[in-house]
Amino acid sequence: VSTQSTGTNPPRAMSILEYNGAAIIAMAGKDCVGIASDCRYGLQQMTVGTNFQKIFKINNTCMVGLPGLASDVQTLQQKLAFKTKLYKLREERDMKPSTFANVVSHALYEKRFGPYFVEPVIAGLEDGKPFLCATDLIGAAVYTNDFVLSGTCDQYMYGACESFWKPDMNPDELFETLSQSLLAATDRDCISGWGGVVHIITKDSITTKVLKSRQD
Repeated sequence: VSTQSTGTNPPRAMSILEYNGAAIIAMAGKDCVGIASDCRYGLQQMTVGTNFQKIFKINNTCMVGLPGLASDVQTLQQKLAFKTKLYKLREERDMKPSTFANVVSHALYEKRFGPYFVEPVIAGLEDGKPFLCATDLIGAAVYTNDFVLSGTCDQYMYGACESFWKPDMNPDELFETLSQSLLAATDRDCISGWGGVVHIITKDSITTKVLKSRQD
C-alpha cells in the first residue's frame, strides 16, 4: 500500500499540563524574592475564569506557585497546607523554604506512578537570603539563585527573564522586572494571561499587587 504525503505536519499531542494554562515566575533580588502568576483558568483555548489562584502562602517567608491541571493544583495545595500546619504543630516553628521544598518533592514522588500533574515553583527567604526552587511532576528539584519558572509559555518567559533580570535588585525593581517579564510572555501565549498577580517577600512583609493585561 503506498501513501502520499500531504505536506502538512500532524497536530502536536497536547500535554495534560497545558490543559488549563498557567505562567509562573519566581525571581531573586537583594534580600528579597518575588513570585508572579497569571490569573486565567481555561479549558484549552476556552477561557472559563479570570481570577484563578495559582500562588499560595505557606508562611511569612515562603510561597508556592502551582501551574498545571487545575484539579490537581487544588488537591496538592490542600495536602501541602495540611503538612505545613502539622509541622508547625509538632515543631512549634515555621517551616523553612528548603524544608518545604523537600516536603513538596516527597509528596510528588510518592505519587510517581499516578502523579499530580503539577510542576511547583517555590520562592522564599531563608536566613534573610533568597531561596528559589522548582520541581517537575515527580518531584525532581532544581535550585537556582536568579530566577525559575514554569507554565505553558516557558520559552517566552525564559527570553524575557534572561533579558530583564539583573543581580541585587531592590523590591521595587524586582516588582517591575517580574511584572514586565510576565506580561511580555503571556501576551504571546493564548492559554495563559488575563491579568496577573505579583508577590514580593521581604524580611518584614509580603506585598501583593495585581496586574492588568490584554483580555484576549
